Amino acid sequence: METTDFTRRQAVAALAGSALLAALPSRAFAQPQQLPPLIKLVVGYSAGGPVDGAARLLAPALGQELGTQVIVENRPGASGSVGGDAVAKAAPDAAMLFFGASPTITINPNIQRKMPFDPMKDLTPIAPLVDYTNVLVVNKDLPVHSVPELLAYAKARPGKVFYGSAGIGASNHLSGALLEKMAGVQLTHVPYKGSAPALADVMGGTVTMMFDIIATSRPFIQSGKLRALAVTSRQRNRMLPEVPTMIESGVAGYDVGGWFGLYGPARMDPSLVGRLNAAAQKAMAREDIANRLREQGYEVWTGAAELLATKGQADRKLWAIASKGIEAE
Repeated sequence: METTDFTRRQAVAALAGSALLAALPSRAFAQPQQLPPLIKLVVGYSAGGPVDGAARLLAPALGQELGTQVIVENRPGASGSVGGDAVAKAAPDAAMLFFGASPTITINPNIQRKMPFDPMKDLTPIAPLVDYTNVLVVNKDLPVHSVPELLAYAKARPGKVFYGSAGIGASNHLSGALLEKMAGVQLTHVPYKGSAPALADVMGGTVTMMFDIIATSRPFIQSGKLRALAVTSRQRNRMLPEVPTMIESGVAGYDVGGWFGLYGPARMDPSLVGRLNAAAQKAMAREDIANRLREQGYEVWTGAAELLATKGQADRKLWAIASKGIEAE
């Protein structure tokens, strides 16, 4: 009799437990989403460039942190929009992620007439990765040694001060356009097919000035072939500590730069986003990666996915001001 009662109590308890399990949300017992065996990290620019180089530095470390293989896939075109569009249309399972450069996220929507996707709606921010700033350089023979002197020089010669850029809509183009609007000067933009030929012409005297990534200009600044007037970040840069900021130089509110961030397709599961974010932060915290990035003029920039989303929205509004009246070719 005792054995029968015990068995009956076991059966009742089992039934009650089953009912409780059925009543609870299924997600409470869901297993973590399995990552694909191969993740494609899409770069919207050609192999060998600065965006590609930073992505290839991150990919193996990210793969190690996730326990899967991560490879870089280049899909160049339309200032990164081709690659971004491919990821925006992919399944939200992390098989395809986007190593997004800030111009694709913040500038392209303002200047491309028919952008195939909206970065704010069609991509999921995952993790901030890299931050960088530009430096305003001028020809070494120009008779100016500060931003106020440059602005006075330009105001005395409306339209006769030329600045180079990597092309229409490039961040260094819009940096010059923003300076025009904020300082009330009239400059003339000269677009090139890339920053390197533009910088060469600044040194040669064909154009007067340029906003350029610190890493590429710094050797020429140190050798005296270029003169640095100001960096575009809010704080001074460790690679050029003696060079003031644009704000210090009297252009209030001038705080612009670039960055790289990790994005996925829209509608990614928040738990998957969190897992990818944690892995990205651990990868970027590796000393060898941080040191190599700093050698290239970059700074490690990590944090929550919300930080990347907020930065993207703020910069998109800023570049909307600078790009008014500008349309990509």
